[in-house]
Amino acid sequence: MALAAGLAAGCGPRVEQPTAVRISESRRLMGAPWTITVHAASRAAGSEAIAAAFAEIERLERVLSDYDPESELSRLSLAAPTPAPVAVGADLWRVLVAAEGMRELTAGAFDIAVGPLTALWRQARRSGRLPDPDKLAAAKAAVGAGTIELVPETQSVRLPKPGTRLDPGGIGMGYAADGALEVLAARGISSAMIDASGDVLVSAAPPGTDGWRIAVAPLRPGGQGDILVLVHAAVTTSGDAYQAVEIDGVRYSHIVDPRSGLGVAGPTTVTVVAPDATTADALATAASVLGHAAGSDMILTIPDCSARFAWQEAGADRILTTFGWPGRSHEP
Repeated sequence: MALAAGLAAGCGPRVEQPTAVRISESRRLMGAPWTITVHAASRAAGSEAIAAAFAEIERLERVLSDYDPESELSRLSLAAPTPAPVAVGADLWRVLVAAEGMRELTAGAFDIAVGPLTALWRQARRSGRLPDPDKLAAAKAAVGAGTIELVPETQSVRLPKPGTRLDPGGIGMGYAADGALEVLAARGISSAMIDASGDVLVSAAPPGTDGWRIAVAPLRPGGQGDILVLVHAAVTTSGDAYQAVEIDGVRYSHIVDPRSGLGVAGPTTVTVVAPDATTADALATAASVLGHAAGSDMILTIPDCSARFAWQEAGADRILTTFGWPGRSHEP
């Protein structure tokens, strides 16, 4: 897209404004496809900025991955129980601080220490059988309040319970997207969109528009979706549309409820809009666990955040949007 041409002051000659070049590139990182789109002064500048942003995501993957045994997060998990606090780097520290804050805010619906339960649930999804009750009880003992102790004075972390495993799945991609957008901004890119497999973060509007147009998928094919027009915001959707399993006649999401140890029952989906991707990512996970009633109440307590819940009830699709949802201005 091109920036609108302007006129010089007075009766002088017309001065053409520089044209913004739209560049979009994709890579697979953190186990998912990422696409970064920017509007830059030149193709070379845009490509260089995108390459730097992808490099930042790759760096953060080496810090936060729970699949890579050599990542900083994995090495911390594997050390549990830690007899003394372990010093961690700035990125892992910020993620854990945000995660613990989200655990408190959501009354445990979000829990980065849910790793033992997600491991069991992955096995259940592969086998088509619910987890063994004894194994489920053992995993739940390593999850919940008291599994992570943060020591701000030394930027260190203690994991007091044996078997604790950190799972950044509900916050790591959002944090990486925020970091990548900071890299783009530092390179002079003011209008950008980062799409992390449907988790979207945008900065200023593309030239000549009022914002980035983002589609919110319906609960099921043929259902009611939504179109958002956003600037300087993040939007994340969680649900069972693409990763689900049916066990004993119940459809379950890949998202694990830390309280039950099972996947969230569906069909259901929730989309959260927030000022940053870290917050949107974590809140969408928590809201999925809480459901539309408790989840919408929780969202309403958080400034500058809103959500759209979709679920099935009595054979019909239901939709609820919280106050502040883009395009909605009335009170609930």
